[in-house]
Amino acid sequence: MRHPSCIAALFCLICSSGTALADGFAALVSPPRVEANARAGALLREVIEITNGAGDPAAFRVHTADFALGRDNSVSFQDEPLPGSCRPWVAIERPLVKLAAGATARYRFEVQVPRDAPATECRFAIMIEADEPSVARASAVKLPIVGRIGVIVYVTIGDAAPELEVFGPTVVTLNGQRLPALRIHNSGTAHTRLGGFLSGRDAAGNKYDFTPSDFPILPGEERTLALSPSVGDKAAPPLVFPVTVKGTLEWGQQRKELDEQFK
Repeated sequence: MRHPSCIAALFCLICSSGTALADGFAALVSPPRVEANARAGALLREVIEITNGAGDPAAFRVHTADFALGRDNSVSFQDEPLPGSCRPWVAIERPLVKLAAGATARYRFEVQVPRDAPATECRFAIMIEADEPSVARASAVKLPIVGRIGVIVYVTIGDAAPELEVFGPTVVTLNGQRLPALRIHNSGTAHTRLGGFLSGRDAAGNKYDFTPSDFPILPGEERTLALSPSVGDKAAPPLVFPVTVKGTLEWGQQRKELDEQFK
């Protein structure tokens, strides 16, 4: 599955003498993630596009990394292979990409799945980084910064599939707002994301549609996912608990009916 391109976010340093200004790293990458299927013994070829959005020529370093998903929905990358990493299966086109201002390169990578690979999921990231640190300027102080983008890759091998158990209900607080949520455990061999069609009503009688968080649930992981309310194009008023939510949760080819009260 492919998704629209995303632009890199620069982590600009802020110091006491003023706000840092940065120039240099302006890469755009499409898609931001790759989801594919392969058989044991197969060679999978994929392509991403790297665009230099800066007004000057730029060079980008490309390499693979393992990644981990935090309990706070953050993503961290690790250059050293994690136990069981499938990165030895991965070959990238070249480690350095040089692009003129505004130019785009189609960048290829391959995954050679071993013949004896079990039904599992190969997960890794393609990292695109500035070849040299940019310079952030805050008054008379110059500070080096490094921008990078990680393209997450999921390759489902054979008949690997997610197997979810849905627990709850529970309530979480996000950005100061209390929201209904579900605890999800994935006992399968591949990741998935929740979707579905949910609606409900709060204690004040307000009607809402609810959208489950689409944060990935990795094999062997339990994650708490919030259900976000909406009322069409209008801003949703704060929920008044208890809240009742009904409808159908969907992931992959599976479905589960939901009828819960969140207190």
